[in-house]
Amino acid sequence: MRRHVVSLYRSRLAKERGYVQKDWGGRLRVALVYPNRYRVGMSNLGFQWVYYLFNQREDVVAERAFLPDGHEMSLYHQWGGPLLSLESQRPLNEFHLIAFSLSFENDYPNILTLLKLAKIPLLAQDREDAFPLVAAGGVITFMNPEPLSPFFDFFVVGEAEPQLDILVDTLYESLSQISSKQELLRTLVGRIPSIYVPAFYRESYSDRGMLEDFSPINSDIPEKVTVAKSSMEILDPPHSCILSPETEFSDMMLVELGKGCGRGCRFCAAGYVYRPPRFQVEERLLDFFTRKQNQRIRWGLISSALSDVPYLDRLGQFILEHGCSFSVSSLRADAVTKGLLKRIKAAGQRTITMAPEAGSERLRRVINKHLSQDQIIHAVEQIAEEGDLHLRLYFIIGLPTETREDVEGIVDLAKVIKHHMVKIGAPKGRVGHIRLSVNCFVPKPFTPFQWLPMDPVESLKEKQRWLQKMIAKEGGIRITYDVPKWAYVQTLLSVGDRRVAKILLLVHENNRDWNKALRHSELNPDFFVYRHKERDERFAWDFLDHGIDKKYLINEYDKALASRPSPVCRPESCTLCGVCGGRKS
Repeated sequence: MRRHVVSLYRSRLAKERGYVQKDWGGRLRVALVYPNRYRVGMSNLGFQWVYYLFNQREDVVAERAFLPDGHEMSLYHQWGGPLLSLESQRPLNEFHLIAFSLSFENDYPNILTLLKLAKIPLLAQDREDAFPLVAAGGVITFMNPEPLSPFFDFFVVGEAEPQLDILVDTLYESLSQISSKQELLRTLVGRIPSIYVPAFYRESYSDRGMLEDFSPINSDIPEKVTVAKSSMEILDPPHSCILSPETEFSDMMLVELGKGCGRGCRFCAAGYVYRPPRFQVEERLLDFFTRKQNQRIRWGLISSALSDVPYLDRLGQFILEHGCSFSVSSLRADAVTKGLLKRIKAAGQRTITMAPEAGSERLRRVINKHLSQDQIIHAVEQIAEEGDLHLRLYFIIGLPTETREDVEGIVDLAKVIKHHMVKIGAPKGRVGHIRLSVNCFVPKPFTPFQWLPMDPVESLKEKQRWLQKMIAKEGGIRITYDVPKWAYVQTLLSVGDRRVAKILLLVHENNRDWNKALRHSELNPDFFVYRHKERDERFAWDFLDHGIDKKYLINEYDKALASRPSPVCRPESCTLCGVCGGRKS
């Protein structure tokens, strides 16, 4: 059966453009693993960019591995052999480093599935040899890696660009010089401030179950792990390096225009863990697009705060003038202009996405959205005037302080938006479709809402049923939701501590049956999901140093409860949060 897996992988490679295949001789061997199916992993820009960075090194061979899909998984079960890499079809346990790229908490059970398929012990303490090392990076690891800590030898916390080279140098030197895993991990921690080795820290809990102490086992281990942040001083922006017809963006190359967002939405982790907000240098970016123009690429322009990119309109025009096209991710309503809409339409994009998040003005002040209903309606009118454009709107239910009036506000706002779309578009015979995407609030680390519980699952379900009923009465508007059960799981994994790893093991042992695992867990998951945290509580992620002052987050929390907004982040002149004014505890 091995030959069938090999044949499948070679067929997949034959459809790709841009993958790298190297001889293994004398190189550090890295298996870059995405804990989901090929289609999902290859649609992830961070995964593709790290693959590119690793393979830019001549002394590294980086290959990919993914969670096998249905047919592929059945081939592995019939064969019984270890998980293979895509490029060379070699077992993952023959690599020096198995590096997971983590983006979403709900992928955590897949990590254990992949380790089992690779014939690698699930727990780091059971893996005695120095190689292969099992590590992880990605945004999840610098929010709260603790629920995963027993399964990994180390985490690379922060952005890849400033730490990848020294990581490779250290591991490459260690191939012949270091035979002990313990010695190797100590060398990594000593050289790289952004390396977190869970085994080097111990934790204890109070009688009430709260984290009481989290400290290094020896004095030479730092109390805090510094989260690495990159400048924009790199030759090319992060971009897709492989195109494949089997991905969500099969005909599109993604490119990142910036990191972080300065708007300060209080529910959004990206607006805090990526501080300060940074954008690519316009001249360097234009040079990059110029070098690629002969390829007639369709570009996917992405950023946490795409609308805040100061040259976005000019860049769109530049891309069109050079014979390429583009699409944009979500736009802020207060940044929509007629010129930008014309260029988006000329590039072939037909759906504009905006995120009001809340239906009422009051709740938008609570979350610090900096967006009024007048601004939303003005953007809608411009979209309707342009014509032949559809509208997708993102909302969140279960936000802190939410009332029934706030939920009703979603329906009221949707009605007003539809009214303006029809009023302007109908006489021209071109009324765009409207779709609402309603998600459940999940509290995230390093945000002002990290102290707050998730809204109960039954409450969220009731709100969803009511919204569905009311929107159906209105007609002409489609609405979709996420699943409250999975929001519950995501909250558990987002704000849980090291003890939650036992629940993940139960999920794995019970064939991914979360209901059964939670029923049989000695740990009450509601303790993490539904409990209002105390202001002076020690969090599982407090050992990560983003430079953000915790007192600043408490102040933002108080402002939220009082429905008071805060100014947007101004890195050139503001030091309020601590990131731009020196690191604080």
